[in-house]
Amino acid sequence: MTAKVRYQLFLPQPLSARLLEEASRPGVTKSDILVQALTAWLDKRGRGVLEDRFARRLDRIAELLDRLLRDSHIELETLALFIRYELAINPPLADNDATGRAAAAARFEAFLSQVARQLALGKRTLDKDSVL
Repeated sequence: MTAKVRYQLFLPQPLSARLLEEASRPGVTKSDILVQALTAWLDKRGRGVLEDRFARRLDRIAELLDRLLRDSHIELETLALFIRYELAINPPLADNDATGRAAAAARFEAFLSQVARQLALGKRTLDKDSVL
């Protein structure tokens, strides 16, 4: 059992009458009522301060995360459709086609260089002012 501390309170007469009326029921004490009321008030006040401080910010973060999730789904679907298209229209290289494999390797290196350059500059290919 936790130790209890005694307090002396001054209540307005109408509030005191309500407290006495509530405490007149069996198994209920004035201390119990005051403990419950004070706990509820302090808990509500603490939550209100945190909610006021962080609610708008958390809502904005949630909206941004939703947008990021939607964008990533769009990007993945676009990439998957592009890969499917490319695989459908381009025949595979023959095992002995060294020239074709060298050309493909050079195109892939150029592609990786372009991606690295765009990322380093902070540019996005789909921006309005971007030129292919």
